[in-house]
Parts: sequence; structure tokens; C-alpha cells
Amino acid sequence: MSEEIWPAVRAARAWLDAANGTESAELTCRILKVTEEAGEAAAAWIGVLGQNPRKGVTHGPADVAAELADVAITALVAIESLGLDARRALTDRARLVLARTRSGS
Repeated sequence: MSEEIWPAVRAARAWLDAANGTESAELTCRILKVTEEAGEAAAAWIGVLGQNPRKGVTHGPADVAAELADVAITALVAIESLGLDARRALTDRARLVLARTRSGS
């Protein structure tokens, strides 16, 4: 994973903390923002498929990838906003996924 990710995540958290504070309502919004970003990824995929007959094909696979990257970064910022180490959380989860795929369960 690129080393640029972690400074970007921490900078985004610091920026949000300074602008919006760190009260429970703000942390809730940061977690909900993950869902908003996921909706944008879904909308981009609908645009790839041309599923909306009024709009037709409006997006390409690179647009979907960019939106999915926004989901990932937003989730990492939310983790950091909880006072946790996003890198550690992601690494721990990756290890769990690897263990599952190796064991076949």
C-alpha cells in the first residue's frame, strides 16, 4: 500500500477535527459519510451499466474505482477519528481475511 495514504488520512482527520470538532455527532457523521461514499460508488456503477435509461452510460470503470477509493479513505479517516490506528485496523483485518481464504472458511 502506498505510503502516501497514511499522511493523507491523518491530515484529513486533523482538518475535520479543526473544522468540525470531535463530539459524538461529528464522529457519527464521519461514519455515515462512508455510506454516502458507497452510494456514490453504486451510482457510478449504475452509470457504467447505463441502467438509467434517461441518462445512459455516464461513467467508466475508472470512475467506479475512484469512488471506491473514496470509500476506503473515508473509512480509514473514520477509524482514525475514533482514536484508533487505521493502519493497524486495516492490517489486522487483512490478516483475518488471509487466514479465512487459506483455511477455506
